[in-house]
Amino acid sequence: MRTELKDQLASLHAELARTQSVDSPELRQQLIVVLGDITRLLGKPTSAGEHNSLIEQLDALAVRFEADHPALGNAIRQVVDALAKAGI
Repeated sequence: MRTELKDQLASLHAELARTQSVDSPELRQQLIVVLGDITRLLGKPTSAGEHNSLIEQLDALAVRFEADHPALGNAIRQVVDALAKAGI
């Protein structure tokens, strides 16, 4: 499962690299915070509260990106699925 998560994170990273810009400074900041949270949580065991909060944040970001950056929204959703499968 961790391999799938790594693959999905790599895919998200690649999609972020292809995305020319995110128009909203608020969205940019949210994405930075969530990606930092993912990195931090991968390094330690997570509580149910941390897990649910991260999933909720990622879901909200995916919804917000889907209109202007559908590939990025999809990549975020795939990370959410991989996190769930990995029990994170």
